[in-house]
Amino acid sequence: MIAIQLSEDRTSMTARRNEIIDGLHALPGHIKEVLAIDQELQRLAKDVLHKEKSLLIMGRGFQNATCLEGALKIKEVSYMHSEGILAGELKHGPLALVDENMPVILIMTRDSLYPKVRSALEQVTARKGQPIIICNKGDDAIGTETKTIRVPQTIDCLQGLLTIIPLQLLSYHLACLAGVDVDFPRNLAKSVTVE
Repeated sequence: MIAIQLSEDRTSMTARRNEIIDGLHALPGHIKEVLAIDQELQRLAKDVLHKEKSLLIMGRGFQNATCLEGALKIKEVSYMHSEGILAGELKHGPLALVDENMPVILIMTRDSLYPKVRSALEQVTARKGQPIIICNKGDDAIGTETKTIRVPQTIDCLQGLLTIIPLQLLSYHLACLAGVDVDFPRNLAKSVTVE
């Protein structure tokens, strides 16, 4: 909101500002929609990810930060090794890890980088990877044979607020399946002090 306020003197940014404000207004309803797929995420954690040792999470642009945060949450809550990877850097090392046994979550939302993320998807599937794709509802370009987690579409800079929720819920379900106390992650120096 501060950034929106500071940009008010630029008339060229008026349309963008209005899109962001509209997106913020719609956000609570979109979050409820994402939370409604919790049972689906629980099944995904139990049937696909629970027995795995590692997990790669890939995305580009605004979604790269989502990948890093999602991987961090999975590590610290469920103790499963996970890495957030910039999908544009696949050929510089991470692609060597991809095969039919490595679970890959790919964040592929409808923004300006969608075609480039689609290229990363092709790289993963060419190596027999079985990606789980976090995509927008109504994205018909992704076939039904692929596992998908569908979230509402919003403006690009707010999309991460919706795509992080499935990753947080997956980390919770993975921790529960592993018998980990999610309220007390081990070895973390996080505390709240009240004076």
